[in-house]
Amino acid sequence: MTSPVANGASPGPVPVALVTYSVKPRGGVVHTLALAEALHRAGHPVRVVALGDPAAGFFRPVQVPFTIIPAPPTLPTLEERVFANVDALVEGLVPLAAGYPILHTQDCISAQAACRVRDAACGSDLASAAGRAAAGQPPVVIRTVHHVDDFTTQSLIDCQRRAILEPDRILVVSKHWRDTLQREYGTAAEVVHNGVDAARFQAADPALAAALRRRAGAAGRPLILAVGGIEPRKGSDTLVEAIAAVRRSGRRPVLAVVGDHSFQDYRDYRERVLSSLPHLDLRLGDDVVLLGTVADAELPAWYAAADVFAFPSTKEGWGLAVLEAMSAGLPVITSDLPVFREYLRPGRDALMVPVDDAPALAAALTAVLDDQRLASRLRSAGLAVCTRYSWDRSAAQHQAIYAAADRGVPNFAQSEPSLVNPAPWTGGWARRDLHDEASADSPG
Repeated sequence: MTSPVANGASPGPVPVALVTYSVKPRGGVVHTLALAEALHRAGHPVRVVALGDPAAGFFRPVQVPFTIIPAPPTLPTLEERVFANVDALVEGLVPLAAGYPILHTQDCISAQAACRVRDAACGSDLASAAGRAAAGQPPVVIRTVHHVDDFTTQSLIDCQRRAILEPDRILVVSKHWRDTLQREYGTAAEVVHNGVDAARFQAADPALAAALRRRAGAAGRPLILAVGGIEPRKGSDTLVEAIAAVRRSGRRPVLAVVGDHSFQDYRDYRERVLSSLPHLDLRLGDDVVLLGTVADAELPAWYAAADVFAFPSTKEGWGLAVLEAMSAGLPVITSDLPVFREYLRPGRDALMVPVDDAPALAAALTAVLDDQRLASRLRSAGLAVCTRYSWDRSAAQHQAIYAAADRGVPNFAQSEPSLVNPAPWTGGWARRDLHDEASADSPG
């Protein structure tokens, strides 16, 4: 399955198709495009394959070859949507698979589709439709598991399980999910961290940032930014309760929420969160501003416009938005999840609060807004964190994995030391404790 060799030259890197379920700005898609572009810069033959509207394209310009397979019409239930998308991806992947010996999938839907194409290449009609590679070998399917969804129907639970067990090689973006897959699925996974284009987020236009701040109605008010839309996994209900508590303390912050695209249907949750605003003495469009999907070119300026980034998630694979915010020099507050402790030191790089704890989140927000010395230290620490993660580094790790997969080297579970091993969070916010923690490793 080594890529073709011309005129006796050394074999080149094996072509890879990075396959994702969407063209919209969700975390897995952002990861896919950034990784593909880093691979392309390194000279690795790569193509992005996604479901979507070919006429509309991706949410941003893409600097690599890509194929957008027409997505099926939206169907009433999540199960129907998932399986229709799998079928559509299978149909679109069949003519492409012969040219890409490695199909690197980024989600449950694309993994299931790629495994079907691989299995069909062992002798079914699908294989003949694809023309099969000259060597007659089926593609290798690699899957990156960003996180595991909490599906409630058996058909989707089974689909997700197959999408973890059936690929030839499993990657994860954090040790937390490596350990989870080993414990719950008996599957070995390799850890390849995400990256961040730090230079992009550090180069925001100050004039645009000021204009966006005015657009959000925060010209004379503190601006708190959240990314990911209104959905359960992002802890949106806890966040609006915390904003209300900050407001009751005499401050008038604006919460600006970026994002609204999700494959799952969170309309009931969204309605519940928004309907709670009047009871919390918050006004939609004034205290809470829903920005929806913002232009990708504006995203760095939105980070630059804000005073603090709030990310009270209940579950994350890694938290791409955390690195984006830190690259922009924005103080960060996250929930206290194991995945964040892999690369953040509580109280030093970011403030961390227990999951679903609105009073603790309000106290952390107040501390950052009121204490410029603390905010400055968090900014400096966050910028230092980002220097450890780049997409070029991530691409180099992926290239080594692709080469091993091409040679038939078995999958292995990566074992690496933890970047940080902080003491457990003990609860409570004391101004003195925040200063001590934030200053421990600060320059000077």
